[in-house]
Amino acid sequence: MRQAQAERDSVERHFAEAIGALDRPSAGPRAERPAGPQPIRDGSALTGQRCLELFDAQLASRHLDLAARWLRARGAGYYTIGSSGHEANAGVAAALRITDPALLHYRSGAFYLARCQQATPPRDGVRDVLLGLVAATEEPIAGGRHKVFGHRQLHVIPQTSTIASHLPRAVGLAFSLDRAAKLGHDRPGRDRSGPRDAIVVCSFGDASANHSTAAGAINTAAYCAYQGLPIPLLLVCEDNGIGVSVRTPPGWITAAHSGQGPIPYFHADGYDVAAVHDTALAAASWVRERRAPAFLHLRTVRLGGHAGSDVESAYRSAADIAADAGRDPLIGTAGMLVAAGVLSPAEVLDRYEQSRARVLELAAQAARAPRLTTAAEIMAPIAPRRPHAVAAALAVRGRTAAASGRHQAFAGRLPEAEGPLTLAQAINRTLADELAARPGMILFGEDVARKGGVYGVTRGLLRSFGAGRVFDSVLDEQSILGVALGAGLAGLLPVPEIQYLAYLHNAADQIRGEGATLPFFSRGQYRNPVVVRIAGLAYQQGFGGHFHNDNSVAALRDIPGLVIACPARPDDAPAMLRTCLAAADVDGTMSVFLEPIALYHQRDLHVPGDDGWLAPYDAPASWASGHIALGSARVYGDGPDVTIVTFGNGLRMSLRACARLAADGIGCRVLDLRWLAPLPVADLLREASATGRVLVADETRRTGGVAEGVIAALADAGFTGRVRRVASEDSFIPLGDAAAAVLLTEAAIEAATWDIVH
Repeated sequence: MRQAQAERDSVERHFAEAIGALDRPSAGPRAERPAGPQPIRDGSALTGQRCLELFDAQLASRHLDLAARWLRARGAGYYTIGSSGHEANAGVAAALRITDPALLHYRSGAFYLARCQQATPPRDGVRDVLLGLVAATEEPIAGGRHKVFGHRQLHVIPQTSTIASHLPRAVGLAFSLDRAAKLGHDRPGRDRSGPRDAIVVCSFGDASANHSTAAGAINTAAYCAYQGLPIPLLLVCEDNGIGVSVRTPPGWITAAHSGQGPIPYFHADGYDVAAVHDTALAAASWVRERRAPAFLHLRTVRLGGHAGSDVESAYRSAADIAADAGRDPLIGTAGMLVAAGVLSPAEVLDRYEQSRARVLELAAQAARAPRLTTAAEIMAPIAPRRPHAVAAALAVRGRTAAASGRHQAFAGRLPEAEGPLTLAQAINRTLADELAARPGMILFGEDVARKGGVYGVTRGLLRSFGAGRVFDSVLDEQSILGVALGAGLAGLLPVPEIQYLAYLHNAADQIRGEGATLPFFSRGQYRNPVVVRIAGLAYQQGFGGHFHNDNSVAALRDIPGLVIACPARPDDAPAMLRTCLAAADVDGTMSVFLEPIALYHQRDLHVPGDDGWLAPYDAPASWASGHIALGSARVYGDGPDVTIVTFGNGLRMSLRACARLAADGIGCRVLDLRWLAPLPVADLLREASATGRVLVADETRRTGGVAEGVIAALADAGFTGRVRRVASEDSFIPLGDAAAAVLLTEAAIEAATWDIVH
C-alpha cells in the first residue's frame, strides 16, 4: 500500500515539475489570449473558455482518484479504481449533447464531470462520485449500492463495465432509438425530451475490447450498418495499453478496428484534449448525420496502478512508467492553456491545489454520509411487485382488445373460434394478440421471422406485423439479449427468443450482470421491461443431444428479481405470457418464459387420440378473470395420500403416473408450480399440508435443480411431513434413447409415490 502511494505521489511531483518548467508565451497577438469564444488554438473547434472548463473537470477527476485512496486509507471508502491518465475523455463529452445516452467505462470520470457541466444549472459531479466511493445512500444513481457513473437527468446509464458487458446493451439502445421513433411509440415512462437525432456513446477499455462480449457487440453493430439499418452508436475505446497487469500489444486496437469495414475508425491522442474534442466532434457528426456507428480510438495512459493497492512497478519497468507520466493529459491541457495565454504556470498550479483542497474537503464530508444498513433498503429496487396494478392492466387489455386490430392480425379468424390448441399454437396466438395491442412490442431472435421459429411458434407473425417489429437476429445470444436490454431503455417492449436453453449459457451475464443489476444500480430509475422466450428442457423425440435437450436452469434461478415462467399447458401459457408482458410494462419486470419443447405439439395426455393436452383459447372478455399472478400454482386433483410437486414436462408425466396409481387405491394431487421464480410458496405449503406427504418430481438435475428450492421452502416453513424427490441425474443429456437413462421418468415418479405412501 505504501509503495502504491509512493507511485501516486510521483505522478503529482511530475505534474508540478512539468508545469513549473512551462514558459509563458512570448509577446505577440496570441500571447495574452483570454478564455473566451476564440479557439484554444488555430483550427480547433474547442474554445479557450470551454478548454478551461474541461481542465477543471480533468483536475477534479484526478483529485477524485486521490480522494478515493485517502478515503480508503481511513476506512471510509470502498472503491479505488480511477481515471488518472484518461482525463482527455472530457473532450468526448464536450463534443456530444447532454441528451445523447452514455454508457461509460469505469475510467471515464472526466467525461462524467464534463457532462455535469452541461446541465442547466451545472451539476456538482464531484459530490456524486464521492458519495459513490463511500457507498452513501444520498448518491443519486445507485444510492450506495455500488460506485458507478450514472444520472437520469444527464442521460448517463449506470454500468459496471468490467468486461465490456455494457456494449451489447449500447448496441441495442442505438438500434432501437430510430426504430422506436419510426413505430411512433410513446409509452408512459419513456424519456420524451431526447431529440430525434440523438446518438448513443459507449466507452470501454483496450483490454475488455478483446472480450467476446465486446467482439460480438461490435460485430452486431457492423452487421446492422452493413445492411443499412440505423444504428447511431459512437464506440469509444480508451486504450491505455494495459489491462491490470497484462500488456496490450502496441498497435493492436488500431490493427483490429481500423480496417475497411462498415464502421469508420477515428483516432486521437489522449494527451491532447483539443485533438480529442475535435476528433470526437467529427466522429459524432458522422454518427448523427448518417445514423451509422463509428469507432473512436483514444490513446491514453494509466497513471498509477489498476487500483489503490496495486503496485505497478511489480510488473512494469521504470522506463515505461516514466514514459506514461510524460504523457499526462493534465500536463497537455495545462500546456495548451499556458501557450494560449489563458493561464500562467503559477495559475495552473494554484488551480490544481484549489481543486485538490476542494475535493478533499468534500471527501471528508462524504465520509460522514449515511450508508445502507438493512436488507430491505438494499433490496428495494430489485423486484418491485405491484400485482394489483398488473391485474388492472390486464383487465384493461381485455376490455380494449376488440379494438386493437385483432381481426386484421388474425385475418378474420379469431383464435377463440379455432377450437382446442396445442401449447405452440396457444403461444403463437398470444404473441399475435399482444403485438396487435402493444405498438411498442418487438419480437426477434434466430429464425423467428421468415421461418417462423424452429418449432413454428412464431409462424405468420412477420406477415401480420412486418419486419419493423418481427425480425431475425445475428446468431449471437449476447447480442440478442443486449439488443433487448437496449430496446427496453428506448421505451420498447422487447420479446427476444433464445432458440434453445443450452444456448443461453454463453450469454447468461446479459441477464445476470446487466439486466438484473440495472434497477439495483439505479434505484429503479432505469428498468429492463423484457420477456425472454426460451425453448428448453428435454424429452424431444427423434431429435436431441445436449444442445437441443438441456434441463439446467440453475443459472437463472439464483438471479435476484428475475421471473421464471414455465407453462406446461396451452390453457396456462397465454395467461402467463400476458402476465409477464403486463409486469414488464407496469413494473419493468424482466422475465424468462421457459417453453417446454417436448410439449409444444403434444395433443394427448393418457392415450393416443384423447386430445387431453389441448385447450381452447380464451376470448378477451375472460382475460381478467383468467389472470395468473406471478408465483401462483395450479392444482390437479384432490387425492388425500400424497402431493406431487412438479412443473413443465413433469406435469404430464405426473398426471399419467397418478392415473395408474389411482387404480391401486393411491389418491394423488398434483401441484404444477408454473413459476420457478418466484416459487408459489403459499400454494405449496397449503397443498403439502393437505396430505402430509410431498414428492417433488423434478426434471432438472439433482444438483442445482428446482427441487432444492422447493424442499428448502418446506423446511423453512417448518413442514413436518414426509418429503422425497425424484430428479434427473447430474449428467448432460446424450443423443437418442440413451437420454432416458439420465432423465426423470414416469416409472420413477410412480415408484417413488408408492414408496412415500407406504
